[in-house]
Amino acid sequence: MLLHDIAHARAGDKGDTSTLTVIPFNDDDYDWLVRELTAERVRAHLAGFVNGEVVRFELPRLCVLQFVCRSSLGGGVTTSLAVDTHGKGMSSRLLALEMGPRRPTLDPSWQP
Repeated sequence: MLLHDIAHARAGDKGDTSTLTVIPFNDDDYDWLVRELTAERVRAHLAGFVNGEVVRFELPRLCVLQFVCRSSLGGGVTTSLAVDTHGKGMSSRLLALEMGPRRPTLDPSWQP
């Protein structure tokens, strides 16, 4: 299962920092994402694109995880020679992360 099967993402960029916000389609998947989608895992998945630290922020009341990725935009949108230096490209890369199976919830509408 890929991350995009259970969540969508929003992105922002400022200078050479990208913020990636992961929002599960179902709030019941939030706790599973907290356990599985670590800053280290995001950093490893985006290796080659993120050259700085990745810091994760948890927003449990919103069921959202936000990742701040430093040194990730080739110097920034206005200074990089890369084709796509916006955070939205980075969020698409993140959603391609292989997550593996998740445990079923008590929700009868749950599907693997």
